[in-house]
Amino acid sequence: MKSLSVCALFLILAAVVSAQQNVPSVFLPQSQNTFLGGLISEKATDQEIGLTLKDAIARGLKYNLGLSLSAQQARAARGTRLEALSDLLPHLHGSVSDSVEQINIAAFGFPPSPQIPGIIGPFTVFDVRAYLTQTILDLNQIRKLNAETQNEKAEQFRYQDAREIVVLITANLYLETDTATSRVEAIQSQVKTAEAIYNQANDMKKAGLIPGIDLLRSQVELESRRQELIGAQVDLEKQKLTLARAIGLPLAQKFRLTDPIVYTPLPSMTLDEALQHAFTTRADYLSSQALVRAAEYAKSAISGKYIPSLSLQADYGDLGVTPTNSHGTFSVSAALRIPIWEGGKTQAENLKAEALLEQRKAEFEDLHAQIEQQVRTSFLDLNATGEQVEVAQRGLSLAQETLQQSQDRFAAGVANNVEVVQAQEDLARAHENYISALFANSMAKAFLARAMGGAEETAQKLLGGAQ
Repeated sequence: MKSLSVCALFLILAAVVSAQQNVPSVFLPQSQNTFLGGLISEKATDQEIGLTLKDAIARGLKYNLGLSLSAQQARAARGTRLEALSDLLPHLHGSVSDSVEQINIAAFGFPPSPQIPGIIGPFTVFDVRAYLTQTILDLNQIRKLNAETQNEKAEQFRYQDAREIVVLITANLYLETDTATSRVEAIQSQVKTAEAIYNQANDMKKAGLIPGIDLLRSQVELESRRQELIGAQVDLEKQKLTLARAIGLPLAQKFRLTDPIVYTPLPSMTLDEALQHAFTTRADYLSSQALVRAAEYAKSAISGKYIPSLSLQADYGDLGVTPTNSHGTFSVSAALRIPIWEGGKTQAENLKAEALLEQRKAEFEDLHAQIEQQVRTSFLDLNATGEQVEVAQRGLSLAQETLQQSQDRFAAGVANNVEVVQAQEDLARAHENYISALFANSMAKAFLARAMGGAEETAQKLLGGAQ
């Protein structure tokens, strides 16, 4: 679980950096970011496709590399359990042999005599036989099976947890891409405004109404916005590539997002309800519980070594000189194995089992506190980011009004364009503040869905507009 947290943290940090400026991409080793990879099973088309958040999550759950690897680990755990089960089930096999033998009876301590020759044979022996072995009672093997059953459950819960990680990462990448799209659109609008202001200043300069410095200020502002637009467009294309790879889309496939981020208040929910939901449905929490039970069974399996075990062996077949000259024979035996002394091996195994059990219990208690911390933190983030969105909305409206008034004052000749340039920069910051606040609020909802568990069902409900 620690590697998954590192992966999610990397994604969040990448989003913060890309929001500030365009920087060269940083690539993690594949072993550290398997949830950023995907299994591409189709070819790109020339037609641009629309992609909803629901579609992106569905593709991630189908093609994500990390989830595919987790599924194979769950299969391996099932194989281990079946292997433990086989030790308690009947083992049946058969054999057919046809041999030619010659025996020297003197080698067995029988002196030759006129009645019994020293060398017997050669003669043929034909044997066709079925063998059966069955464990009747072995507490050690029974408890081993119980332990492996719990380990299999733990891996199944880990797979479910991996699905929730895929939902979180896919939602994160989708929101990052949508944020990058909004940033491009906002800067494009700012470029158009800067071009209009520059053209206005140019006309006024030609008419002799303003000095050249006012025109230069407008031109510098225009070029600054154009530079930001280039960086934002590159960042958008990078985000699209990252999203496409995580959900198994061909990297050459053109697509557009059809679920723009909108602000919606958090559905009515109390902190206690969220905590109860988390401790009931969090797959990693249930996996940790299963690991504790597995360690308890493993420890009791060691104690089972002190108890005698009972097994049965039997065989039945045809024995004779030839297949047509043979007769049925059989044997049945029961064996009671009584452990007496194994050189301290059992005590050593018991010591290791106790240590593992204490480790699992400590991990479970820590995870309990971690989940509560995550839920409480998510509620704090949601409240804070919700207020930030509302403040950013008001700030954006004020910045737009300020720019309009400064343009009117400049056109009327009662002020130079210093006010206009400053208002343009204020509007750009207001746009960025609103976009960042909206992204932070949406990610807080996604993290709450993860913290509560059942992210597949709750993520889109909490995200509201992105459905």
